[in-house]
Amino acid sequence: MTTVEICVSDVPTALVAEAAGADRLELCADLGQGGTTPSLGTVEVALRTLRTAALRVMIRPRGGDFRVSEIERQVMLADIAAIRDLPNPHGLAVGVVVGALTPDHNLDLAVLRHLIEAAGPLPVTVHKAFDEVGDQLAAIEEVIDLGADAVLTSGAAHTALAGAARIAALRQRAGDHVRVIAAGGIRSHNVRQVVAATGAREVHLRAPVRRDGREATDGDEVSRLVAAARGR
Repeated sequence: MTTVEICVSDVPTALVAEAAGADRLELCADLGQGGTTPSLGTVEVALRTLRTAALRVMIRPRGGDFRVSEIERQVMLADIAAIRDLPNPHGLAVGVVVGALTPDHNLDLAVLRHLIEAAGPLPVTVHKAFDEVGDQLAAIEEVIDLGADAVLTSGAAHTALAGAARIAALRQRAGDHVRVIAAGGIRSHNVRQVVAATGAREVHLRAPVRRDGREATDGDEVSRLVAAARGR
């Protein structure tokens, strides 16, 4: 079965995505910047109100590039520690999403190692900073060595379909050591094509819609995508 992860920006959109059948949610702030760390209050209320969907929390102190300064590293470590300490009354599967690059666009292994160690038992996804790495096949080996749980990628292309061959190669290289989540331009009308072309068992997407002058999650599109991904 294909796992569907929906990127959401607040608790109301998270609840819409969960009700529409999403398996997992990535909770971020500032999606216009590619996602940053949500407030601790947002995470706490999400944990209190969600019932079934797994939750991944973005740990990224700012938008822009993916280089991480020493102060930013400390902020990220503090955010991870705070999330670990939050009550999880419904026993949701909670994890964090991180990324860090060196100036020459390689994975910043020192920073990532600290973040993954800080996460402890929480599963860690390496976010789409991975798509800025030059040698992704070598980088997936580094992700495995770091002990991350998953990596999010469009195969360094604009969409998952355009990067399908690379995603398939990454999945083959990763084997059962790390999960490769396909992302980029995935919608209900093409999710089956993405899964067939990449072999991906997990897909990640936003399902945005404008309501009352603000962005929300399109529950109908999530429902259609979940049905398509599961062959219904």
